[in-house]
Amino acid sequence: MALSSPRRSALSDQVIAQLRNQITSGEWPVGSRIPTEPELVEQLGVARNTVREAVRALAHNGLLDIRQGSGTYVVATSELAGVMHRRFADADPKHVAEVRSTLESSAARLAAARRTDRDLQQLDALLARREEAWESGDAERFVAADATFHLAVVAASHNEVLGELYADLGHLLRAWLRDDVGGELRPEHHMDHARLVEAIRAGDAETAGAEAAGYPFTCRGPGPERTRD
Repeated sequence: MALSSPRRSALSDQVIAQLRNQITSGEWPVGSRIPTEPELVEQLGVARNTVREAVRALAHNGLLDIRQGSGTYVVATSELAGVMHRRFADADPKHVAEVRSTLESSAARLAAARRTDRDLQQLDALLARREEAWESGDAERFVAADATFHLAVVAASHNEVLGELYADLGHLLRAWLRDDVGGELRPEHHMDHARLVEAIRAGDAETAGAEAAGYPFTCRGPGPERTRD
């Protein structure tokens, strides 16, 4: 994995590209801690200062978060996602939920008109995985399965711009869902997505859009109680 030794400025850009690729490829997923500086120096075969410069550049672009005493973590998979993460990290959860509802409703309507047989197979499989995750009682597993399912609904819209926008917002939406679900899965918070899939399968855009937009959500208020919107 060692890199060649071109001019120093080119080498720095090369290391940045190498680290970015680790992130965008999913080898370093969002939320994971990247290797330590000494480990990266050894892996890449470059000087410590070059590694430090590359990590700082990616942190500045919003892909990494340097946490003193803890390490450096992946927080986004693209510069745009990083900007959104920083810009909306403290947004009102209700507003985040409303944006999610708007995007997913539009995507579901398009998916009902454009879905392929392969899309339907994917949605069926991911819906089953989502239900299995819920039954397991593992909140983090459910959050991951739910996010993957909704991403597949958006992908079935076959609108590249909508898909990219949703993906860039995806990490923020997952963080909101993780906070909303909490550490324990409670029966009253379960949302059935089977009707959404069936509406997409039937080509019923109106029902698909309404299903995607109509899921109830909870949000944390200033106190410990959680309320239905």
